[in-house]
Formats: sequence, C-alpha cells, structure tokens
Amino acid sequence: MISTFKKYKTFILIFLSISILIYIGIYLLLKPEKTLPIYNPRDVNPELVDTTVQHVGYKHRIADFKFTNQNGKTITQEDYRDKIYVAEFFFTTCPTICPIMTENMVWLQDKIKDMPDVFLLSHSVTPDIDSVAVLKKYAVDKGVNDSKWNLVTGDKKEIYFIARKSYLAVQTGKPEELYDMVHTENFVLIDKKGRIRGFYDGTNLDKPTEDGTKNVTQLLEDIKWLSEKEK
Repeated sequence: MISTFKKYKTFILIFLSISILIYIGIYLLLKPEKTLPIYNPRDVNPELVDTTVQHVGYKHRIADFKFTNQNGKTITQEDYRDKIYVAEFFFTTCPTICPIMTENMVWLQDKIKDMPDVFLLSHSVTPDIDSVAVLKKYAVDKGVNDSKWNLVTGDKKEIYFIARKSYLAVQTGKPEELYDMVHTENFVLIDKKGRIRGFYDGTNLDKPTEDGTKNVTQLLEDIKWLSEKEK
C-alpha cells in the first residue's frame, strides 16, 4: 500500500491540487455577488414617501441643503459630495431612542475613523432648542470627532422637509403634518452620488430581527463594501 502511494504520490498530489482549485473556482462562480439596492421613492413604503415624490422611480438624490454644525460652520451638500455618509435625525433632549442611537453612532465613528471617504451627519429635529452651543456641548460630551461627524441645526421646515422628501426616513402622514415632529430610529446610508443605499435600525447594534431590518453592524459591513466599490 505504501509502495503504491509512493509510486503515484506525484499524480495524487497534482490531482488533489487540481480538485481543490476546481472546487474553489466553482464556489466563487456560484457564490452570489454582494449588492446593495438603490432606493427610490417607488421602492419604499408609501407611508414614508411624500405624495410629491411618490412617482419618482429612479434618479432620486438627496436634495441640496444648508445647515449649521456644532462649530458654527455652514454645512451643505458640497461637504458630502463624492463621500459616503450615514444620516440620522435626533435631538439632544430625547430620553428614549436617541441616546441609544448616539451610542451606536459613536461606535460607528470609531470603526470608520481610518476610512477617509466615510462621514456621519446628524440632524437635530428640535433646532429651536439645539443651538450651536447646545450641539457643541453634546458633541464634546459624546466624544464626537469634528472631522468625521457633523451635528447640524437650522431651519425646522428645511430639516423636516429633507427628512421626509429626501431621506424617506419617517412617516409623512397628512399634508398638514409635514412639519410635525420627526422621530425615527433610521440610519440612512448614502453613496457618493447622493443616492440612498440602505435603511438601518439605529437602536440595534448587532441583534437579528424577525422582519429582516438591518442593524448597525450590518451597516458597517455595507459601508466597507460600498467604499471598496466606489474607489
């Protein structure tokens, strides 16, 4: 038996090597390539889409904006042009979901600190309370890295408008409710072209959900994939 193995040793090793390569090749061919959808208003629950944009089936982009960050700097879409970013809506006095969302955003900030094309953007939905000074204190208390993460305040109607019509992040309700309180747990992933690529539960770091909603750990995975794709 041993002598037979020695006689055919080279053949057996070559055969095994080729078999392994063939197996790997077949696996790679059959393995589905990761993709991320591009969300347009038609692709989202109608309850989250304002009637004025429900007809948009493609080429939806985040609208131009102009807000003020925690350092008193004007922040516009130009600051996020050709960048991947995660947007959210919060307020500093929120006692329920916002502290959890902020904690998870801080976790995400640490994970993307060495990714030069990835940033964060948090919109205050109580801009009358969240002044620049208030946002600055909040940022310092939470460990916000100013070079990666903007906390912005501004005109309430503009913030609510962009939440509902651009980010498709919250229920629209009746037309007269357009500027009612925005309160959502959604983190929204935006690509370098200003397109929505995913919605994530900002209160959930890594727990699986029955409805398939993505958590923040999955958001990080999608950010890494998108960053590689958009180099």
